[in-house]
Amino acid sequence: MIAIVWRYAVRPEKQAEFEHAYGAAGTWAQLFAKGAGYLGTELLHETDGTYLTIDRWRDRTDFDRFMTAHRADYEALDAICDGWTVEEARLGIFDALD
Repeated sequence: MIAIVWRYAVRPEKQAEFEHAYGAAGTWAQLFAKGAGYLGTELLHETDGTYLTIDRWRDRTDFDRFMTAHRADYEALDAICDGWTVEEARLGIFDALD
């Protein structure tokens, strides 16, 4: 299993929209669910407006296949969400240790 971890600094006035889109049943999770091997998303929040998302996939190959098949949808959704944050960074793709 892999976990793709992102950190976001969200504009206070956009937090509700962000949480709706990035939550476990949100718009991003619905898009990812179109890909084989998607295991779920977790959204974490710090009181200073910082969020983490953890997207879990069975393996990197499944994620890569999803991106190949759904890149246009991914980029379109990313453009919609673009103004909601003042900072975003992918922290990494982490392999689970079993």
